[in-house]
Amino acid sequence: MPSSPPNSPPPNPTSPRGQPSANPAEILTLRALVSTKDAGIIIGKAGRNVADLRESTGVKAGVSKVVPGVHERVLSVTGPVEAVAKAYTLIASQLLSPPAPPSPPQTPPPSPPNQASTLTLRLLISHNLMGTLIGRSGLKIKSIQDASGVRMVAAKEMLPQSTERVVEVIGDAESIGRAVEEVGRCLVEDWERGVGTVLYHPGAAVDPSLAMQHGTSHVSPRRTNGQMPAFGSGGRRQSLGQQTSLPSAASVLAPTAAPTSPTSNAANQPIRTQNISIPSDMVGCIIGRGGAKITEIRRLSGSKISIAKQPHDETGERMFTITGTGESNEKALFLLYNQLEGEKERRVGREAMNASAE
Repeated sequence: MPSSPPNSPPPNPTSPRGQPSANPAEILTLRALVSTKDAGIIIGKAGRNVADLRESTGVKAGVSKVVPGVHERVLSVTGPVEAVAKAYTLIASQLLSPPAPPSPPQTPPPSPPNQASTLTLRLLISHNLMGTLIGRSGLKIKSIQDASGVRMVAAKEMLPQSTERVVEVIGDAESIGRAVEEVGRCLVEDWERGVGTVLYHPGAAVDPSLAMQHGTSHVSPRRTNGQMPAFGSGGRRQSLGQQTSLPSAASVLAPTAAPTSPTSNAANQPIRTQNISIPSDMVGCIIGRGGAKITEIRRLSGSKISIAKQPHDETGERMFTITGTGESNEKALFLLYNQLEGEKERRVGREAMNASAE
């Protein structure tokens, strides 16, 4: 964990090349959902655009691999808050003014296209950090909009098989850059809430309610093996890599020698504690009748899971504390969120049936 406090300024504000220095206390990864077409513009021919972006801002930037049949990819930008904001400003400028295709020979030059003046940037934000970003009675998100000139819309639901939500930032390139800087500062200052985030990976969907029964997953599971800093949407670097992507369904439901207590594992793996917030109206579906469902999740994962009796803040959400090895905690997170997804699907189905009956 960084030794300096969240709001401490960098000891050396600029690097020899004039770029903001990478003070570990201020390092941020900010992810965004982009279309396959926009991903191509961001990357550029032979990776030229993204290479120029890294060179001019000093950030680490990359786009997730193409998944067949999926038309979205994830853009990740890592660096000091100011550098990340500058990078997103440049990306927004690229997307608003893509290079025109070459004209065929012996034809009159085409008239200039009507270029869009605003862009919708879809940021991926940890569900646990949404309260920080929105603020009490929406005051924080309103102040970000007023200061930057953008319009922001936060999705109510988490993305499938993850604990991330989409926040749309709508504006011109400069306004988006100002908003990203304000958002980044919010996330870094309250980074602890982002610990335990399950990252979203676009993938072909299947019915998530079947995952507990048949071990099916509707994401292409990958682990964050350290290629990028393991802190996901709006958090500082964690030495234990506490933010994870989902393990494979086969590994989750594979037979284990015994659901060993996290305090005594044979491989002497380090014990980790992760906290996640669950909406109060969804807690019952996770616990199950007589505690049957939460007991099963504990048994399958091998992690200890405790549930707060009261909401922990004004959002009305209750804290789940998961304690175990990294692998067992990943299994627990997978099973918990599959249970949530299944319940959401059931509720949507009931609402549709009630609406059709009226």
